[in-house]
Amino acid sequence: MTTKTKTAGSDEIAILEQLDDRLRWLSSWIVHNANHIRESRDGLKVGGHQASCASMTAIMTALYFKALGPNDRVAVKPHASPVLHAIHYLLGNQSREQLEAFRAFGGAQSYPSRTKDKIPVDFSTGSVGLGVAITAFASLIQDYMIAHGRLDPGEAGRMVALMGDAELDEGNIYECLIESYKHDIRNCWWIVDYNRQSLDATTADRMFRRFDDIFETCGWRVITLKHGKLQREAFARPGGKTLEQWIDGCSNADYAALTYQGGAAWRARLTADIGPKPGVAKLLAGYDDDQLAKLMTNLGGHCMETLLSAFEAAADERPTLFIAYTIKGAGLPFAGHKDNHAGLMNPSQIATLRESHGIAEGDEWEPYAGLGGNREEVLRAFVASSPLAAAQRRQAAEPALPTPVLSVPEGAEQSTQAAFGRILLDLAKSADPAGKDIADRIVTTSPDVTVSTNLGGWVNQRGLFRRSEMADVFHAAKIPSAQKWVGHGAGQHIELGIAENNLFLMLAALGLAGPLFGSRLLPIGTVYDPFISRGLDALNYACYQDARFMLVATPSGLTLGPEGGAHQSINTPLIGMGQPNLTYFEPAFADELALIMRWGFDHMQAVDGGSIYLRLSTRSVPQEPRPDDSWKADALAGGYWIRPPAPGSEAAIVYTGAVAPEAIAAWSQLADDLPGVGLLAVTSADLLHRDWMAQRAARWTRGTPAVSHVERLLAPISPHAGLVTVVDGSPSTLSWLGSVRGMRVSPLGLERFGQTGDLPDLYRYYRLDSDAIVEAAAELFVEG
Repeated sequence: MTTKTKTAGSDEIAILEQLDDRLRWLSSWIVHNANHIRESRDGLKVGGHQASCASMTAIMTALYFKALGPNDRVAVKPHASPVLHAIHYLLGNQSREQLEAFRAFGGAQSYPSRTKDKIPVDFSTGSVGLGVAITAFASLIQDYMIAHGRLDPGEAGRMVALMGDAELDEGNIYECLIESYKHDIRNCWWIVDYNRQSLDATTADRMFRRFDDIFETCGWRVITLKHGKLQREAFARPGGKTLEQWIDGCSNADYAALTYQGGAAWRARLTADIGPKPGVAKLLAGYDDDQLAKLMTNLGGHCMETLLSAFEAAADERPTLFIAYTIKGAGLPFAGHKDNHAGLMNPSQIATLRESHGIAEGDEWEPYAGLGGNREEVLRAFVASSPLAAAQRRQAAEPALPTPVLSVPEGAEQSTQAAFGRILLDLAKSADPAGKDIADRIVTTSPDVTVSTNLGGWVNQRGLFRRSEMADVFHAAKIPSAQKWVGHGAGQHIELGIAENNLFLMLAALGLAGPLFGSRLLPIGTVYDPFISRGLDALNYACYQDARFMLVATPSGLTLGPEGGAHQSINTPLIGMGQPNLTYFEPAFADELALIMRWGFDHMQAVDGGSIYLRLSTRSVPQEPRPDDSWKADALAGGYWIRPPAPGSEAAIVYTGAVAPEAIAAWSQLADDLPGVGLLAVTSADLLHRDWMAQRAARWTRGTPAVSHVERLLAPISPHAGLVTVVDGSPSTLSWLGSVRGMRVSPLGLERFGQTGDLPDLYRYYRLDSDAIVEAAAELFVEG
């Protein structure tokens, strides 16, 4: 499905040009108010980007009031946030109070935010480049929803990204471009605000001339909007071809400097460079200095007729890159100046701009001030009838699906990674209606580690997602293989190349399926645990906009011994604990994992829920016999006593994850010498720490005394007891437990890069074996 843009007439273009002026004024005033009028209590610059907004107003006017359909979704260039707020102010979706509080507590956000802004925001932006790339993955997810019958093809829209030209330096854009080519994405527009100025300088001329080739090679149509209508008309006159050639050959830096200097500078430079050539002198003489400056800055990205024609020309499904030439700070006093990125108009300059719009002092916030009755009425009616004014934004109104009890895989010894694969396989085959419902909503994805993270069984059952059929060539040739991968529209696994950034952007897009497309998905992404760091910015971005997904990271820690230190993770537990909207678990046993996964599917669907991160292991460990289910509630709260301590005990061992056998063995050795010693299994250091911090804050913010789960867990042992903490990761994951009740701690964990070896050697060398735990306990009492 595509959105057809109806050709605009001259009257409509005039209206859109007036809206362009209005957005330039409002976005400038929003920033000015925050920096020059609102009281500053800390003396810090509030900031904002008046120049970056001014280069985008025409593009956003053409999009939001003409080209966009009700189902199109837009990721707005971060620095153009005030323009987006101004648009919704005109649409009636934004309040003056929010605009007056721009970049203040509780006000309109610095950069578009799905979760913090009160206006409709399709994709959060802020970390440059990521808001661009997610639109490509969202277009793929839209196709997935259509193929699975969760979205009517007639309700499909475009995924649009508005980007600054400097964002094209971001490597994640090209990783995404390659992946989007593999998956043959469609209905995606990327619009480059090519103002040729970044934060520090003008952008490189040489590189930008290659973008056409790069995108066209990947199947995109490239439309360059370099010259506006005034320039094209001038080029048709005698001497015009020479002027066109001069403009096309002018460097970015020169063009920016001349723009700032104005009409007289343009005339002097053009006269010196091309004045003697036929027709040029007469051509230039036909413009006074102001008119010449207007001509030379009449670039395609500021010309409404050029923009609308370009958008109409791309009214099919082919992904399209628009390179819209613009002037940074267009229409503002510092247009073209190399320092204008963070520049702010002073009170005198903003007053001059206000007067140029005919706005009386005191009427700055009036949406249509200074226009006169008839023009105001026309503009109000036009805005009210625009497609987005009446658009019904899709909301995920579906009730949460009940999650069945997940069967615990059988086996006296097993790893959490293998158990994960078997749990998913059981779900894929489930005949239980609740299990079938959950399984039908699951979408898995992985960066070329599908088999090695135990997703193979799921994919064999559910297939790869492809818009066009893809046969299993090996199966057809009768070549034996455990993997029976057929690609089709009903497939539920999206295979990615080795680019973790793409994994997290894919999870972000999948995790926003509900609010974007009206039907919830339950995404699961697998990755090698140490390589989370490769895509950490994208993971943070996904969590920031409250995308919901399950991240399964495995193998982890030293347990991948033969692979060496580069494949052994150390700090990932701290990432899990420190990342908002992501709950980190590290189970040791299969029954813990099944319990946590069920909780996770519920948490992903809860209104106040979030995403979860499971740190799993390939290490096969003896499973713990359970006399009853009393441990489960505590396990879901973050930890439980696997060997309860005696009241007043002087010591406890605390472990998380795959080091359970060492902790249990050490407990057995210490039980005779330290009667009543406890063994605490921490399933989620994240939940324990978060709850402890929240309850501490609640005592002061709500005046309500409360006891956290970790305080309840540690209450039976002596306040003077010693704790030995052990984790196959950073010792800081658990060492904070001593602060809960002032206990002494002897922490064991990883602080150095690992190396190759088997587990006995590595655990002994890095002091994670049972002997090290016993020695750490002895150390507590020697020091005590």
